[in-house]
Amino acid sequence: MSRVINTDSTGKQRNQLMRTVAEILRRLSQKQNIDAEVQDMVAMLVYCFREVEAGIEQSAAAWEKRDYWMKAEELRQRWGWASDTADQLQAMIYNDNWSQLPQMMVKLLPRVADIKVTKMTRSESMWEGAYDRLLREKPNRS
Repeated sequence: MSRVINTDSTGKQRNQLMRTVAEILRRLSQKQNIDAEVQDMVAMLVYCFREVEAGIEQSAAAWEKRDYWMKAEELRQRWGWASDTADQLQAMIYNDNWSQLPQMMVKLLPRVADIKVTKMTRSESMWEGAYDRLLREKPNRS
């Protein structure tokens, strides 16, 4: 019996998500005004960072299962920023505080500095409607 190799590992998914983040940030840096596309792209960043966080937890759980506690904790520490960033971007969207966007981009750019984007491979349809989808998740407050 041969060994089963998962070709779609959480590490590969994380790399793909970070590539998406890098491309979105590149496109955002070329925008002059906050329009519907910018709102969709920022909402997509929230979803990307949420998926990164979920993958980190899945990987850490696998390491812990093998009693690699230190490695699991190191992974969580190294990627803890993703969850925080998703929360900050989500709060920015929910509070309609788009003046924070340049600040957030400055914080994010070093996270994707090692990703070379020579050609845009992500389609605009990827983030289309993400803003509305995120707003539908917003808890109603009376």
